Amino acid sequence: MNGIIDLYQYIAGVIAVILVPGPNSLYCLSVAGQYGARNAYRVIAGIILGDSILILSTIFGAGALMRAYPPIFHVIKLAGGLYLAWLGYNLLKGGWLAWQTRRNTQPVTQKVQTQHFFQRALTLSLMNPKAIIFFLSFFTQFVRDDAPNPVWSLFILGFILQCISFTYLNVLAFAGGRLIRFFAHSRALAALGMALVGLLFIGFAVKLWMTTL
Repeated sequence: MNGIIDLYQYIAGVIAVILVPGPNSLYCLSVAGQYGARNAYRVIAGIILGDSILILSTIFGAGALMRAYPPIFHVIKLAGGLYLAWLGYNLLKGGWLAWQTRRNTQPVTQKVQTQHFFQRALTLSLMNPKAIIFFLSFFTQFVRDDAPNPVWSLFILGFILQCISFTYLNVLAFAGGRLIRFFAHSRALAALGMALVGLLFIGFAVKLWMTTL
């Protein structure tokens, strides 16, 4: 099929990879749980656009360039780690503020329009250079060496991945809508959950930095 081999194995592998919690999915779930599904869809749009840019960059040679010049890869990894740490810090700070006001019975008003969910999600997705190397190494396993048009084959594989990712992120947005109603009755749990996600983001940053050493 268009130079693609083991398509069903590829789909199973994509599902397994996407289900592993990562910065993108955790950020989507966090926004959905705190601000509702509508704002989570802004996050989804940013993630899908960012991943699409990375996939197209992989298809048209960015992965090979980064392999040929490792310093470029390291610089982007350091920048990505800084951004993850910054997001984690903000989530920790938000969790601390929520903990301090956990006994407040008045609804907490937040300026959701100033959160820039789309821009943050887009930056979070783009600041993950490991994705390019992953896409390059993962996609090439399922393209025949004698494929008549390998670029088209890679494009199809990328499209399938994005469809599965989009479906999964929408499930998280829907689940987050349920979470926001639950957390509305338990501010302490909401604060702890936000702080936990913040710690996970900082952990992702440290892990990313460690791989550059």
